Amino acid sequence: MTLLSACDADLEIAAVALRDGCLVAFPTETVYGLGADAFNPRALARVFEAKGRPRFDPLIVHIAALEDISRVARPEILPSESRARFELFSAEFWPGPLTLVLPRRAELPDLATSGLPTVAVRFPAHPVARKIIALSTCAVAAPSANPFGRLSPTSADHVRNQLGEKADFIVDGGISPVGVESTVLDLTVDPPRILRPGGVSREALEALAGTALGGPDNNAGVTAPNSPGMLKSHYAPLTPLLLHGGAEMLRLPREKNTGYLFFSGRSLGLWLARQAPSVGPDRAETPEIRALSETGSAADAAAGLFSALHRMDALGLLCIHAERAPDSGLGRAINDRLERASC
Repeated sequence: MTLLSACDADLEIAAVALRDGCLVAFPTETVYGLGADAFNPRALARVFEAKGRPRFDPLIVHIAALEDISRVARPEILPSESRARFELFSAEFWPGPLTLVLPRRAELPDLATSGLPTVAVRFPAHPVARKIIALSTCAVAAPSANPFGRLSPTSADHVRNQLGEKADFIVDGGISPVGVESTVLDLTVDPPRILRPGGVSREALEALAGTALGGPDNNAGVTAPNSPGMLKSHYAPLTPLLLHGGAEMLRLPREKNTGYLFFSGRSLGLWLARQAPSVGPDRAETPEIRALSETGSAADAAAGLFSALHRMDALGLLCIHAERAPDSGLGRAINDRLERASC
């Protein structure tokens, strides 16, 4: 494994490596992806092997310019209303943390789509991701750069610690600012259906569409998904995670070798106050007791979610108690990740 910086010379190395069939982990605004040439079946097979990912779980194909979508998808064959929605959503939210499920091109290898007639496409906003994709093959399949089902990586260190030599190159582009994966929206059904909540909120999508969207329904019975992140167990730390509502979280006693992850600093402060006098005068956060956002900002909480779980998971705790976020906006994406990570 070779660690690269985000300088132009290193990005050219990364792009050449992708063209040569190597696996390159790189930053996006959501999480780090493990990239392979979307048209190279051998490279795609290596992605599944490196992650331990079942081949029935389709990949997301990343592009670096809207005109490149014609290489991987066929939005033009959608019914007229769905085609208009594609133009609307892509104009408003691309580049950005939105993945659109569209009819695939036949030339795309079945491994990229798990044999489905559709393909999940994203146009990322991160400048490093876009430059690597543009310099390489203009179509890069890139699931999150972590072992299948485990915590998503939001830094190069997360990738190195989890995948190690299974990635040929890792491009260090700093911390992923959004911190949770993209929203996946299926445009091949009417009404469009959210398959995975993520970096673009339901409220924003519905406001633009002017109509209610379908899904998600936690996909409890899904065995052959048509989008990444639909399996019941996913995004999980090695440490058992227990998810609680706010009132229930406040009633929990403080126990040794146990982690407590609060949504807001206010919740954390209320909980600490209830522990007095056992807590003592020092109420500062410790590695095993944290708030995702001091102010209760869902954007801040989402950006720090996986980093906080990575840090707690490294402590050797017996379990982690986590508080649900308010179930709106980005809070839905946070809760989706916590639900799939929980026991």
